Amino acid sequence: MEDAPMPEPLRRAVHQLVAEAVTNCQEVLSHTEPFAAYDWKRMTLYRATDAADTMNTAAMLIAAYCQDTDMAKDDLDGFLQLSQQRNRAWGARDADRAQLAGLLGRPAPAGSEKPGVMMMRYSRGQRQAEQAQYPENDPQKLFTEAVLRGLKARLCDDVDALDDYLPTHIARMARRVAEALEEPQPATP
Repeated sequence: MEDAPMPEPLRRAVHQLVAEAVTNCQEVLSHTEPFAAYDWKRMTLYRATDAADTMNTAAMLIAAYCQDTDMAKDDLDGFLQLSQQRNRAWGARDADRAQLAGLLGRPAPAGSEKPGVMMMRYSRGQRQAEQAQYPENDPQKLFTEAVLRGLKARLCDDVDALDDYLPTHIARMARRVAEALEEPQPATP
């Protein structure tokens, strides 16, 4: 039973949930654009939490299956990475504020000078701010953005709109993604 593949109905449900989360992630990106300035805070938080909740649903479906097939509780808890679990109702933590301070070039908050999570998150924010100065140097970010933008353009059948709001190099990559996703038309006799 250990090497048995995921049951097909569960596999399909997980695929659907991942597709939904990707759509929410793409919307997070679209609401970061300058033209979306009027409601970016509301919409990025809505869609980011929607994506997180959707992926949590996928994880819990898989966890329920694992419980149903008698996986050891310790194994399941380890695979769920419970030590990393966070409750959004608690709000932003000191480590989140430390990372934001580093990201925005603000002084390190108290506690960030000592080795630990606060220092690590402040330093991460500083690195992210530095990398933001040269976004063209991050191929992973460019690839992710182009794939999500191209997917959205194809789904909305609005590939031409990519040129309206994206930098040229990202629009070009997104267009290639959208074109690759185009369904081939049957040849006419």
